[in-house]
Amino acid sequence: MILSNLLKNVKVLTVKGDEECEVRKLCFDSRQVEADDCFVATRGTSVDGHQFIPQVIDKGAKVIVCEEIPADYLNNVTFVLVDDSREALGIMAANSYGNPSEKLTLVGVTGTNGKTSIATLLWQLFRKMGHKVGLLSTVVNRIDDKAVPSTHTTPDPIELNALLSEMVKAECKYAFMEVSSHSADQRRIAGIKFAGGIFTNLTRDHLDYHKTIENYLKAKKRFFDDLPDGTFAITNADDRNGSVMLQNTRARKITYSIRKVADFYGRIDDESIEGMQMNFEGMDVFMPFVGRFNASNILAVYATAVQLGVERHEALRLISSLKAVDGRFETIRGRNGVTAIVDYAHTPDALENVIRTINEIKKGKLITVCGCGGNRDKGKRPMMAKEAQHNSDLVVLTSDNPRDEDPDAILADMTTGLTAEEMRKVTVMADRREAIKLACSILAQSGDIVLIAGKGHEDYQIIKGVKYHFDDREEATKALGL
Repeated sequence: MILSNLLKNVKVLTVKGDEECEVRKLCFDSRQVEADDCFVATRGTSVDGHQFIPQVIDKGAKVIVCEEIPADYLNNVTFVLVDDSREALGIMAANSYGNPSEKLTLVGVTGTNGKTSIATLLWQLFRKMGHKVGLLSTVVNRIDDKAVPSTHTTPDPIELNALLSEMVKAECKYAFMEVSSHSADQRRIAGIKFAGGIFTNLTRDHLDYHKTIENYLKAKKRFFDDLPDGTFAITNADDRNGSVMLQNTRARKITYSIRKVADFYGRIDDESIEGMQMNFEGMDVFMPFVGRFNASNILAVYATAVQLGVERHEALRLISSLKAVDGRFETIRGRNGVTAIVDYAHTPDALENVIRTINEIKKGKLITVCGCGGNRDKGKRPMMAKEAQHNSDLVVLTSDNPRDEDPDAILADMTTGLTAEEMRKVTVMADRREAIKLACSILAQSGDIVLIAGKGHEDYQIIKGVKYHFDDREEATKALGL
């Protein structure tokens, strides 16, 4: 790769050296640098890549892209000074793979909750139409029907463009991807061309990283601010931040709502654990999904399909045949008459939505099993416990992914906001397997629903830094005697 080609559209301040030199590959991880590579020094939350410049030069790096050129730079190494090396990395990564996003119709989905469901349902929908389609999600990445393991909601710029390039090679026409707040803030999506974006909602999450709700909102909003003319921006009019996302975008503005007049409006006429009867602009359709949050997600899918040229009746017909995403309100029915619902809800708002939905359709008791992850926002821990206690008949507080924290300390944080009276219907049990067994086979009776919240599709637990296999769906199945 010729350096000048890699730097196309990068805001370069200065080049010291040979701009036409050839480099072997692009790196931002100093451990992966080899001879003749181009190293981009990025500033992370805990590590500054600039401190590894001497090390990568010793390993044979030919080009260094950085925000600060060392005073004693070497003449046999080309230094490229940029204002923002993370943004430069994104653009260079896109250039290195031939800008694959320009050869796809790529739609990004951002928001606190609903990203995975919307992106995955769109992937399903367009495949049902006979198209080859790519998916980048928290659960799994897909190159049409080929599954690729997912490690982050949004991959790093090099991995992201590599995946998009594979989609192009597989002749995918469309691609749908989750855009996390981290990726927007860290410019992982710089250099990516989107046909449009979708905003779901914004509630408390990732404050361990963003520190404030305002910073979190700004990270989400930047995605829409960067959308160019000729694209579309679809936003949830039922979320108070929905209109904020559209304030500075140049994209065509489209709204959806289940509560008020919007460009795309739908309402729930009836629902059960089997699904819901919905009305879309006068058209009645049964959807195999449950809850207002799912109704909102379906509207976002519907609005997006129409923007991409799908006829409205055809879009609704296809959506009615879609399947729920793994770990999102996933139902397991036991022979004992108990129903377990596994859901990824790991924020107070998501937990509230799922619990409210179950309360609207339940016939017996609701028993909620939930916890909070370690090394993450501690402020939401008492909020999660309060939400579960307030709207459930019984609660079992347990471990989620403790990571490097003491599980009992996390649970102590969760119960901080509960009174002695409120604790009467709460059981604290750190062992998640035993907690699920307790809820499904001892506390629950025929007709009851057990909500197992927080992990959804995840098939592991991290305890004291060690990763163990653990799947809520497997544990619920065993506990229900299936």
